[in-house]
Amino acid sequence: MTSKAPAASSAIIWFRQDLRLADNPALNAAAESGAPVIALFILDEEVMQLGGASRWWLHHSLNVLAKSLGKKGLPLILRKGRAEEVLPAVADEVRAGAVYWNRCYDPRSVFRDKKLKEALRGKGLEVESFNASLLAEPWTLRTKAGEPFKVFTPFWKALQQVDIQAPLKAPARLEEGPKVKSDKLEAWKLLPSKPDWAGGLRETWTPGEVGARERLAHFLDNRLRDYAAKRDLPAVEATSGLSPHLHWGEIGPRQIWSAVESTFRSDATQTKAGSAFLRELAWRDFSHNLLFNWPTLETENWKDEFDGFPWAENKKGYKAWTKGRTGYPIVDAGMRELWQTGYMHNRVRMIAASFLIKDLLIHWKEGAAWFWDTLVDADAANNAASWQWVAGSGADASPYFRIFNPVLQGEKFDPEGDYVRRWVPELEKLDAAYIHKPWAAPEKVLKEAGVKLGTTYPTPIVDHAAARERALAAYRQMKKQ
Repeated sequence: MTSKAPAASSAIIWFRQDLRLADNPALNAAAESGAPVIALFILDEEVMQLGGASRWWLHHSLNVLAKSLGKKGLPLILRKGRAEEVLPAVADEVRAGAVYWNRCYDPRSVFRDKKLKEALRGKGLEVESFNASLLAEPWTLRTKAGEPFKVFTPFWKALQQVDIQAPLKAPARLEEGPKVKSDKLEAWKLLPSKPDWAGGLRETWTPGEVGARERLAHFLDNRLRDYAAKRDLPAVEATSGLSPHLHWGEIGPRQIWSAVESTFRSDATQTKAGSAFLRELAWRDFSHNLLFNWPTLETENWKDEFDGFPWAENKKGYKAWTKGRTGYPIVDAGMRELWQTGYMHNRVRMIAASFLIKDLLIHWKEGAAWFWDTLVDADAANNAASWQWVAGSGADASPYFRIFNPVLQGEKFDPEGDYVRRWVPELEKLDAAYIHKPWAAPEKVLKEAGVKLGTTYPTPIVDHAAARERALAAYRQMKKQ
């Protein structure tokens, strides 16, 4: 139960990674406080540390949020700086009696928010925070021994026993607080200009709460039924594409959970697909559980035995990987999709990550840094947990000796080469038998397809069989230490 702020004061809703009006408990609390409301977003770059693609997304998402709030008669106040300084200053300006926000779970935010709560409460303000971004918060699920979960399957079983709350409706009414000076969104220069590399992002995405709802509805109507069977096929549009909307909180997991459950309650044939999708949604919670309970997950090996792994210095290989010029079509297709759209199919993410770590012996942190800058769904918990999963250094990780063969993976999940043809157009006319291993094609086949290895498309930068043996030898060397 939220106590009411003094009648003469204002209530601040501090937007963070919850850029929506529906199912926003902090916004509801501000509306229900009985006080005039100040809607505030702070660009705290010291804590947020945004990559390029995330900056592009944030600009457009804030623009949508401002319009939505404007329809309720409420302006969105923008301020840039350290939240520890900006938020108390705004509270003084508007004579705030209460501040509400929804929790973030990365270590930088947790550290900052604890200090802010203490400081604001010390000034006599009511300060309340809420859960708007997870199905279950990291401290609520524990093993029988009372410890945080380290393995996903028992975590998933425990999560299914949680009573997931129904999503909240957006407040019907918001009373505007006193006029407050706001930064201009354009002045933050979140969008790329010289050069403007965001054309593919604009063609692919519609940031904001409305775009999130539309994408969910499209998924439920057109893709959910085949999700379990087709989600690993990158040439097929079978996944939801909701991850960037979830990261910025344009839609919440409770909203998705409720909508999916409603769908397969009304159509029993979709139960299997719905369960498979909700399991993937739970992986997101699990990643946040790991980062919250092990705050060094972004920067240190979860398994410290990997501290002695003999990583290689391979700048040339790293550059070829980032540019999608490795000579392995499925890897190159994924990296080019990423550069063009700010996104990569999840199966291909695993293949591309395995190639960097195991074929090139490049540290997982270098791959994580590239993804952080280029993914529109870049998320501290998902990024760290997923890269360490592939590396074998993380919790519930794939064993290091599980090394994806990029040719076999391509042939299994992109059998006709449609995904490769889309993103690696220089191979578009190559026969499906050779699309994932063009170096094996007879010269006549290459010529008919207009492919000249080493000129129009690179030869492999590493021999996978030899690289696999090198990676296993490095792993054995680490285990001996």
